[in-house]
Amino acid sequence: MIKNQYELAIIGAGPGGYHAAIRAAQYGAKVALIEKDKLGGTCLNRGCIPTKALYASAQLIEKVKDFDKFGLEIKEYTLNFKKAVERKNIVVQNLVDGIATLEKAWKNDIYIGHGRIIRGNVNSGFEISIEGENNTRIKAKRVIIATGSSPALIPSFHIDHKRILTSDDILDPNFSIVPKKLIIIGAGVIGCEFANIFAAFGSKITLIEFLPSPIATEEPMIVKELLKKFETKGIKLRTSQNVLSIENTGSGVKVMTCSSSTPSDKIDIAQKVIFEGDYCLISIGRVKNSNDIGLEELGITTDRGAIKCNNETLETNVKGIYAIGDVTGGLMLAHVAYYEADVSVANALASIGGFPVKEIKADYKVVPATIFTLPNIASVGFRRKAAKDRGMDVLMGQFPYQSLAKAKTLGEREGFLMTLADEKDHRIIGASCIGIEAPELIAEISLAIKHNLTVEDIAKTIHSHPTISEMVLETCEATVGKAIHKKGRPILF
Repeated sequence: MIKNQYELAIIGAGPGGYHAAIRAAQYGAKVALIEKDKLGGTCLNRGCIPTKALYASAQLIEKVKDFDKFGLEIKEYTLNFKKAVERKNIVVQNLVDGIATLEKAWKNDIYIGHGRIIRGNVNSGFEISIEGENNTRIKAKRVIIATGSSPALIPSFHIDHKRILTSDDILDPNFSIVPKKLIIIGAGVIGCEFANIFAAFGSKITLIEFLPSPIATEEPMIVKELLKKFETKGIKLRTSQNVLSIENTGSGVKVMTCSSSTPSDKIDIAQKVIFEGDYCLISIGRVKNSNDIGLEELGITTDRGAIKCNNETLETNVKGIYAIGDVTGGLMLAHVAYYEADVSVANALASIGGFPVKEIKADYKVVPATIFTLPNIASVGFRRKAAKDRGMDVLMGQFPYQSLAKAKTLGEREGFLMTLADEKDHRIIGASCIGIEAPELIAEISLAIKHNLTVEDIAKTIHSHPTISEMVLETCEATVGKAIHKKGRPILF
């Protein structure tokens, strides 16, 4: 028997799902939010938020090392990792509870259980079964799938969740060990963030990467600056390595690699390298959570687990069903899921009619990326190579933190911000930054790119002094050779 009927049902209560539920309620829709685990999904429970809570502890440790420069003498300090984990767990739980409170305030119905679309169409609505403590069925006129992704359990890596771990394991509320020696497989965003965190906590880190460079999507100048920091932290980076096997020895782990350039038919005779540690963290690959939610029964198209949908409307090939976030295989970022929630809700409710909302098209021209290493990294828009590949003539302005007054007062002299502008009209087309508050700085440039602003538009905007945000002003002025606190001509490439 169908218990309730809704205008919109959302399967998955991660960033995209819980956001979509609230947005739909703001338009006056009756909403069902279905979650098989915990509100907040991966980001809040096993990703962005717990990682940044541990990052905050690591950041304080880094600061303590320089306290004497600020006139504070701290002879000794001890890391109580269990307390750091407890704090992390409290932060997570507070946010989970906050989401539940918000959903209740908007009168959204929350169902805890596994949601599966059984049958239906855009005209008659869709029936959804929910398997949990109280099995039930509901009906909705439209459905948004926001089931996210999970760490890939690569068979050859023998992930046992004991010594060979995923990011889910190392962020588990009960994981309270600081490994003496930690091997991290994958030097992308996740791997680099954990490398920095646990290096600050005292672990000896070996970071193994298949590609010739870590975080290969970022500007080479940014990566070079990060590698300098890795060296000072004692993080050992081994690039161009193909991981052949990982073994739990009982008291530790052994990782065998060979050169990633070795042809597959020559691996048996290739020179092998053995890395040994106490634990191994696998930070490569995520699978889309698209199994057993009714896709096959309705004929929803997928590609290697990713739900295919219209890039503008986010509607699948089955009318009335939309997909957002990681499960679509697009940009796997929480803030992209937030944005896609707005797009999908508007289009779903507009197709029903009777709500104060119009159809909108998704636009991915401006998507900032952030990496919470020490120091931070952030970027948006074009990188230099991408701009050059498009045949663009580009001006580059660069400004170092060591030339900024506020950065000096904080003792934050590392890093720089670089901004790219079209040589023809000086429109800002991209930026990359490494240093304190890089993710916050990139937000202003993201807005500038979104609205086709020029470097002169930024330069003519009064920025408060002394602030870190003056970096944006200075680097835009540097783009045209007019920076006050740094002499130099504009760089054209």
